[in-house]
Amino acid sequence: MAEPEILLREQGALGRITLNRPKALNSLTLGMVRTMAEALHRWRDADHVRAVLIDGAGERGLCAGGDVRALHDAVKAGDESLPATFWAEEYRLNAALAAYPKPVVGLMDGICMGGGVGITAHGSHRVVTERSKIGMPEVGIGFVPDVGGTYLLSRAPGELGTHLALTGAPVTGADAVLCGLADHHVDSGNLAALIDSLAGGDVDEALRKFAEQPPTAELAAHREWIDAAYAAPTVEEILRRLRERPEEAAHAAAATIEQKSPTSLKVTLRSLRTGFTSLEQALEQEFRVSMASIRIGDFVEGVRATLVDKDRNPRWSPATLPEVDDAKVAAFFEPAGEELDLSS
Repeated sequence: MAEPEILLREQGALGRITLNRPKALNSLTLGMVRTMAEALHRWRDADHVRAVLIDGAGERGLCAGGDVRALHDAVKAGDESLPATFWAEEYRLNAALAAYPKPVVGLMDGICMGGGVGITAHGSHRVVTERSKIGMPEVGIGFVPDVGGTYLLSRAPGELGTHLALTGAPVTGADAVLCGLADHHVDSGNLAALIDSLAGGDVDEALRKFAEQPPTAELAAHREWIDAAYAAPTVEEILRRLRERPEEAAHAAAATIEQKSPTSLKVTLRSLRTGFTSLEQALEQEFRVSMASIRIGDFVEGVRATLVDKDRNPRWSPATLPEVDDAKVAAFFEPAGEELDLSS
């Protein structure tokens, strides 16, 4: 029999959710999202479960994100129902985790990208290690940060969130704490002992015992040029400012951004600057933008170049930033069929 994609177990007072697709770096499928949602619902009113833990099987990391290859294949076959259903249920799960009445501990050890951030960074206790590699790389596949990523990144100090969103670059655990994506830094060698302590039910006490001062955040030394450049009102102006800076890291950021989907870059910048008042509002907008990305954006081409043909040579359409006009960007935010409503 095939291994289950999600392992559920109760460890003392802890309800434990382990993503179990290590060969696929625990990429999220619709079935996994549904299993997680069902477990959270079941444990919500279970008195013997005092906290929930989310971690990943294997040595490489928590989760590489959603299974976008499956979504690509469905869209290529003319079926938009899978991405619509997947994103709707995934975003509801993100909202449910944020509003959960019990502590939710996310172990963001190793690689934690996209959808992996969505199932951990909205929890109450977000744990990183020296092995953590955390990012929202969506612009590289013709997509836009989702799973509440636009909400999280828009609230990072200064313009750090804009830098992460437009470059898609992963950061260390220490940088994740600096950016507000994580709370606690624990040595990876102590994770097993931490989990045993969490099973006692007192999450704060367990983390007081094992959390330590994070190393110096690398991004802290780059705040001056990041805040100055990314405060610009347009992607074109951000790139101009980055190129004019004396720092080599600024030039490297500009070179990275120039490789991404021009459409995704502009839609991402507008998304971050919406001025959300709640996570739910961000998720509802992200659903609209995500569906637009498969209809009028570069999602299919980006996934093709990255995960299907793997030629790393996406043919973005339009190919340049000046060709992406305001009307094109605005179309991503207009109602177009199904909508996600998280108000109830």
